[in-house]
Amino acid sequence: MVKAGVHSSGSRTADRHPPGREHGALMDGGAGRRCDLVTVPARQGLEAVDILRLRRGVGPVLHDGSCDTLGFLVPPGTADRWDLPGSACTETYGHEAAVEPGTAAPPPVTGTGWLVPPDAAIAEATDPEVLRQALGEAARTIEAVDRCQ
Repeated sequence: MVKAGVHSSGSRTADRHPPGREHGALMDGGAGRRCDLVTVPARQGLEAVDILRLRRGVGPVLHDGSCDTLGFLVPPGTADRWDLPGSACTETYGHEAAVEPGTAAPPPVTGTGWLVPPDAAIAEATDPEVLRQALGEAARTIEAVDRCQ
């Protein structure tokens, strides 16, 4: 999905996408409002999506073509302070896009699809603190399941 590396310390590496129309993630299904993208491993992301749905806090979510990662759309500026190990948050560079009312916007990142499209999301973007909590809970759930196997 998004080529952003994460050091074992959780800090973002500098290999963010350069500004460009094909890499912009937009809130409101392409209405032109930029947002950042938190990328996590698919297993942890799927657990977090379930947790966020239960808490009525899930925003639009992308999956990559190989189903290795999920990307949560979060408010712009999140990348400046995101530091959760095992995940990456990239700044995005949005562009205006015309979308027919009642239809899902095309995925804003090349090679992705919608897991939770904007028109099915509960929130316009996922709150970063709520996402951080859900990802932590998801990691603990996965760890417990793996210990029991």
